[in-house]
Amino acid sequence: MPLRSDWSARTCSLARGLDVLGDPWGSLVLREVFFGNGRFDAIKKRLEVADNVLSKRLGWLLDAGLLAQRPYLDGARTRQEYVLTPKGQDALPVLNAIIIWAEKHLDAPNEVSHMRVIHTQCGLPTSSADTCTHCGARLTAANTSWHSLKRSEHPLPLAVAPTEPFETDQAIASPETEIPA
Repeated sequence: MPLRSDWSARTCSLARGLDVLGDPWGSLVLREVFFGNGRFDAIKKRLEVADNVLSKRLGWLLDAGLLAQRPYLDGARTRQEYVLTPKGQDALPVLNAIIIWAEKHLDAPNEVSHMRVIHTQCGLPTSSADTCTHCGARLTAANTSWHSLKRSEHPLPLAVAPTEPFETDQAIASPETEIPA
């Protein structure tokens, strides 16, 4: 019996959505990319996941169009990092909803295990996945931060999809900032 079913052709929208976003490893990979952590080794270290599991999930997210690859230089070697696509960025309310639901209904093992969804324009945590409960603004990756006490004392801005599509022959980016572990 296969470990995973293909629900992509189901008539139920929830089933089709879960086919892409219902896998825990896939959602955790998306979390890392939203945090700006899009390099294979960095994702692997953060998630403590086996290479084959991570490779498979990244492949699924690429095939589903939620992630794209962008080349970067690692010394003299060109590697690929994973970045959000507009379709991947649209998954933000789903991840926000899971975070908010878990904070409300599940006990955290310790204080640093908490995570909050913050609307950066008003600076306050929200209890809604798509709209700030304080000022009513629509939440987007550009105006939302996640505050994970395990990662940082301060909320971390989320990565956004590149505004222009990139080609494999596009100029190769070098590492710019250190990603919190």
